[in-house]
Amino acid sequence: MADTTDTKGQSAAGAAGEKQPKSVRVVLLALMIAMMLAMLDNMIIGTAMPTIVGELGGLEHLSWVVTAYTLATAASTPLWGKLGDMYGRKGTFLSSIVIFLIGSALSGMAQNMGELIGFRAVQGLGAGGLMVGVMAIIGDLIPPRERGKYQGMMAGVMALAMIGGPLVGGTITDNWGWRWAFYINLPLGVVALVAVSAVLHLPRKRSKARIDYLGAALLTVGITAIVLVTTWGGTEYAWSSARIMELIGIGVAALVGFVFWQTRAAEPVVPLHIFRSLNFTLMSVIGFITGFVMFGATLFLPLYQQSVQGASATNSGLLLLPMLGAMLVTSMVAGRVTTSTGKYKVFPVVGSALMIVGLYLLSTMDTGTSRLTSGVFMAVVGLGMGCLMQITMLVAQNSVEMKDMGVASSSTTLFRTLGSSFGVAIMGALFNNRVQDVMSERAGALGSKVTEQSAQLDAKSLEKLPVLVREAYQHAVSAGTHSAFLLGAVVAVVALVAAVFVKEVPLKGAGPKEDGKPDTPAAQQPMVEAV
Repeated sequence: MADTTDTKGQSAAGAAGEKQPKSVRVVLLALMIAMMLAMLDNMIIGTAMPTIVGELGGLEHLSWVVTAYTLATAASTPLWGKLGDMYGRKGTFLSSIVIFLIGSALSGMAQNMGELIGFRAVQGLGAGGLMVGVMAIIGDLIPPRERGKYQGMMAGVMALAMIGGPLVGGTITDNWGWRWAFYINLPLGVVALVAVSAVLHLPRKRSKARIDYLGAALLTVGITAIVLVTTWGGTEYAWSSARIMELIGIGVAALVGFVFWQTRAAEPVVPLHIFRSLNFTLMSVIGFITGFVMFGATLFLPLYQQSVQGASATNSGLLLLPMLGAMLVTSMVAGRVTTSTGKYKVFPVVGSALMIVGLYLLSTMDTGTSRLTSGVFMAVVGLGMGCLMQITMLVAQNSVEMKDMGVASSSTTLFRTLGSSFGVAIMGALFNNRVQDVMSERAGALGSKVTEQSAQLDAKSLEKLPVLVREAYQHAVSAGTHSAFLLGAVVAVVALVAAVFVKEVPLKGAGPKEDGKPDTPAAQQPMVEAV
């Protein structure tokens, strides 16, 4: 692969480490908008779904509106990273924004559920490039030593999206109609598109190598099978059903074939040599566990607070404020400390420990736990995740060469995405089984009948239940969340073990200046053309 860089990159990277020029700040703002688009979309759509189903029908296909988006995002993530490494970051990132906006516009114009599902898949293809593009461009523009504080800001954007998404979605749906839940992406996307086009200038890359189509196909099949297993298992099909077994077989075969082929491909989609770095491999594991825990927590905490503590579903995003607020603050602090000291190992270790403690505390909640107490428990989990969210990306990027920045970013993102799929599926299956058992114990046949279709009842359904059944359901949800969070605490131990073995390799790039000289020689700084 021919990869051309500009020798002016050394001084540019050094400048990035000292004081960001205005143009770089504009690009970073555009990147934050792009990440907000990818993160906010599912949060907004979730609150609009009842209205969408009411107009378009197709309730039986409702889950595919989310699944199609998730599948397309997960499957395309590694491909976007590799394309950026081969043909240049700017062009691939702009392409992903355009595809996302096309998918948003088409989704807003959908006339039936089938069209909406297909257009959501188009949106997901673009979203896969948005997340990877943001992280990889930051990796190009900002030296690792300075990167922590900016990636901390990105974690803040993620937290704000999770808090504000349901509120924004409800407001838009109630006042403008559900189609504007998709159309709202267009003006924001255009702003990001224009800013990146006008201001961002990265080294042009030309590759004579051919795209690894076989590797891409095998990886796509493998990821698709995994996501479908975690989405359908225990809901659409029993875990022991032939369909789930077939998908597991297909997924395993495709991924084994993918790994085998990557050792022989001329330009592999995911170069396996990046996993020779112990730190990169450990960060992939920690990222997987973080995704597992985070998305499991964001699924069950609002359910617990609404069903057991009587909180309003309208403000479901605010229910997570203690956790997400703590995550936001810790991410910012961790980024600043890493930038000023160059030390980072303490954050994965402390973060994993806090996550274990917080999840265990959440598992102790019952029908008598107050909102204040549960809020404190959530804050502990948030502190742990804040130490991990962006440090994992920072260390992973610091563990590879510049030419592999895209695949490193996409691989780390992919592991976190797969972790979230497994977390929701496994914790969800455990939760559902526990709810069914407790409902049978406390409310007999009527209790089993109430939750045979779904273990998650909305507020209106709860109000219609007899008092005895309603109280049984509250105990059942408490028991279900206990099992789910206890499992999360056990899984988080793996992250702590991985964090202990992380080696504190010095971060490349300029650190705090002393006697007018940066900590790191210019020769070790990333090669990036001035913006």
